[in-house]
Amino acid sequence: MGIPEPGASRMPGAGEIHLWRITLDAPDALPSSARNLLSPDETARADRFLRDEHRRRFTVTRGALRILLGRYLSMSPAAVAFAYGDKGKPRFADTDACLEFNVSHSNELALVAFANGRALGVDVEWTRTRAAGESIARRFFSPAETTALMALPEADREWAFYACWTRKEAYIKARGEGVSLGLDTFGVTLAPGTPPKLLFAKEGEAEVRRWTFEDIDPGPGYAGALAYEGTPASIQCFDFDPQA
Repeated sequence: MGIPEPGASRMPGAGEIHLWRITLDAPDALPSSARNLLSPDETARADRFLRDEHRRRFTVTRGALRILLGRYLSMSPAAVAFAYGDKGKPRFADTDACLEFNVSHSNELALVAFANGRALGVDVEWTRTRAAGESIARRFFSPAETTALMALPEADREWAFYACWTRKEAYIKARGEGVSLGLDTFGVTLAPGTPPKLLFAKEGEAEVRRWTFEDIDPGPGYAGALAYEGTPASIQCFDFDPQA
């Protein structure tokens, strides 16, 4: 699914997920203004990046996330407070809030997904890095996924690699466990033309039925995926405009 025109920030309904695309190579004024929204710990984290572009991308992503949360929750972006899970997944610190969110960024693009009362994870990857797909697959994918990948025609393998990688990343982020879950302990579909889904998990069939997957087309040079709890939702896609 692609990302269409900018949209309004009404709260997502029970059967909706809102997905926002954020362009990170913004004019110089945006990183400066975004930095003013960050908390002291976020500013310190930004300053630990050695390269200017990495510092800018983190700053713009977190600033945009705060602006979006402020719009949804009718509060100042700078007043948004985050809490973090054991593996570092951020969440809104107000435990009474039902708004769930997840963030991913790669190169000059970020995606932020929001849902009402259901866990979700999103991943975006820049496909022009020319990742060593086969060696990464053999190291991190399940044996079944690696076999399926290498059985494809060579022309299809790069697409399938990123489909598998983004689906797996979205799933572990939705669960809030990161790579500690073990990327080889569950499997996803990856063949072109095959609907995205969880095929197996160490917890069994109930875990497989718990999740829905969607592929995302963020734009040229990127691949993306979304994983979320429950039955298929209506995905509403928007471009972020800091001035909207």
